[in-house]
Amino acid sequence: MSIRVVVIGGGITGTLTARQLAKAGHDVTLLEAAHLGAGSSSRTAAGIRQQFSTAGTVIAMRHSVNAYRAFAAETEDGVSPIIQNGYLFLHDEASSFEQAKATVKLQQSVGLTEVVALEAADLHRQFDWVDADAIVGGTWCPTDGFLLPQVIYQEAMRHAADNGARLVNGAAVLEARFDGRSIASVRTPKGWFDADLFVDCTNAWTARLGAILGATELPVEALKRYLWFLHRDTAMPAQTLTNMPLVVAPSGAYCRPENGETLMFGKKYDVAADPDFSYDDQDTIDPNFTHTAGIEAVPYEVWMELAEKMPALAEFTGVAATTAGFYGTTPDHNPFLGFDPVVPNLIRAVGFSGHGAMMGPFNAAAVAALVAAGTDVDAVKLEEGDVPMDVFAIQRSFEHAESMVI
Repeated sequence: MSIRVVVIGGGITGTLTARQLAKAGHDVTLLEAAHLGAGSSSRTAAGIRQQFSTAGTVIAMRHSVNAYRAFAAETEDGVSPIIQNGYLFLHDEASSFEQAKATVKLQQSVGLTEVVALEAADLHRQFDWVDADAIVGGTWCPTDGFLLPQVIYQEAMRHAADNGARLVNGAAVLEARFDGRSIASVRTPKGWFDADLFVDCTNAWTARLGAILGATELPVEALKRYLWFLHRDTAMPAQTLTNMPLVVAPSGAYCRPENGETLMFGKKYDVAADPDFSYDDQDTIDPNFTHTAGIEAVPYEVWMELAEKMPALAEFTGVAATTAGFYGTTPDHNPFLGFDPVVPNLIRAVGFSGHGAMMGPFNAAAVAALVAAGTDVDAVKLEEGDVPMDVFAIQRSFEHAESMVI
């Protein structure tokens, strides 16, 4: 049965959800407060990995990888949105490496057969730019990698429109009208929009949207995250840099190639939540996090942390740029995917804790399953396996925290 659906938020999850629901025959309108990708989706490191510590999330991410690989057939010029250079997690303590080996066994048990744990010498033979004396080993999955976000949200929306969906930019939700406890319509600067069902894909913005919609208050905090860009010069062959995986150092610092000349890098830092941030605040750089603040600033510390394990990086010529954006982070680093307990015709798909781009296809599949059922579901059935939804439930206890967070 076709229903009218309003999707709120024009990032990767919102556009992929609009695409999937439109393909299912629903009457879909996507409301975006600014323009497609104006939020976190255009500011992400865009890694995609299946190396998670929760079995269901591993299956969900196998689905996302397969979906992104197939997505190339839908793009206008056949460009694939996924670059499968792999993910490499490095460990310099025996205890953490032993835990990583156990996690690899869990990942293999749910179908991620290509992931392996490598001792230091074996890892160095495959990645000779890693200092074998600085690590005890690592885990490697060659089908992981990183994404091209703009390709995803632009092409997803184009395909959604081909299936009848409508995009309305500059349409921040300002007010809601209700029929009992259900939302009847929402007001934006572009007018009122009626629907049978509403889907919140606003992630870091969900607290303010939830308040407007009278929804359950979710523990999703908006946290600033920074990315920096390091020039290669002649320190490493361009082809070596181009082929590098996304590497995560023991400290949590990570890096990946932006292209054959530039390395992107970052690190999760504990910062205060900013519940009142604006779109413009995404571009505000704390002085201690900018690449122009001198060698005592955070980007130079992170650069050196990476160089301790990958000495060739110390020879790169310097940090050339800083970008920033916001994560919508939950206490257990798992998203909320389900019907709101207070507003019966509102689905929440938020709180991705830095994993929104990579989880996009699964998020869309989960929302489609919820729409089809008209209620919360115990599991989302995928070709890769069933994904239990208790880990993503809105009213959960946060016992099953995702431990692999960067």
